[in-house]
Amino acid sequence: MTCSRSRAMILVCGGLADSVTELVCARLEDCGYPYRLLNLGLYPAGYQVSWRWQGASPAGYIRTAGWQLELSEISAVYIRYPGAEERLPPANVPAELAPALYAECDAALTILLEQMPCLVVNRAAAGMSNSSKTYQALMVRECDLLTPPTLVTSDPAAAQRFYDEHNGEVIYKSLSGIRSIVRRMDKDALHRLPHLRHSPAQFQAFIPGDNVRVHTVGEEVIATRVHTEAVDYRYARRDGYDLAMEEATLPSAIAAACLKLARRLDLPLAGIDLKETPDGEYYCFEVNPSPGFIYYELNSGQPISLALANILHRGAVRLYRFATSLV
Repeated sequence: MTCSRSRAMILVCGGLADSVTELVCARLEDCGYPYRLLNLGLYPAGYQVSWRWQGASPAGYIRTAGWQLELSEISAVYIRYPGAEERLPPANVPAELAPALYAECDAALTILLEQMPCLVVNRAAAGMSNSSKTYQALMVRECDLLTPPTLVTSDPAAAQRFYDEHNGEVIYKSLSGIRSIVRRMDKDALHRLPHLRHSPAQFQAFIPGDNVRVHTVGEEVIATRVHTEAVDYRYARRDGYDLAMEEATLPSAIAAACLKLARRLDLPLAGIDLKETPDGEYYCFEVNPSPGFIYYELNSGQPISLALANILHRGAVRLYRFATSLV
């Protein structure tokens, strides 16, 4: 894969304390693709954002020391909102008011970016499916991918029955988009089932086989096979397990289903979690609308950031409802 060439101005919205945003900027720089960084680790300090409606599109500018970018000049946007720990405290604002300040500024910026008439990776509305794993599972099934047997419950007795039905081969995790560590049910977890009365959880039949992370980048599918004995491979090394990644080749029907799912969710960039069983079946667990792909790129050597840089530079992704072509 090589860098493509065309005229474009990309807006990157993220904090440089985030390694993914840093990698995106470095890749754009390496390819020679013009971009501007709205550093959300500092924002709103040092930036002026002004816009109004002009017909059906926003018109205005983003300004900081050294540059001003008219909204009409932006051909693509990459967004990755930082956590509170990745932002510098605002100057001259009491600490207790900082969350309200960030909420107002982020809301104003999100509204603007949602309405930009260009490629946006990814719009906030498109990522809302991640807030409900059960809703997302419906979308997965509609796109011709299997999902594991699943129970969502706040009833300890129902959870116990599900555990027994699957001979104890069960994992549990959160329902929302808040990250949780996937664990297998064991005796300690069974003893904690009465706590379900205070908050529901999601239980799934354990699926044996290899984890496969699929990144769909526009129309490109980049699959990574993960080798580890850990249940949640993201924490494999922390939990004392070995981990290795390598490029994977998906059956054409599975690759097509992943692209269909990304389109269904309106995600130009998506991280799709699959598992391939020893019998060659593929199950889908969830879709990440803001994937931390640097983890896979560093471990497998696959050029995910280059694929992303290229679609941002082209400013177009076929079949996405807000995309416009500058080619």
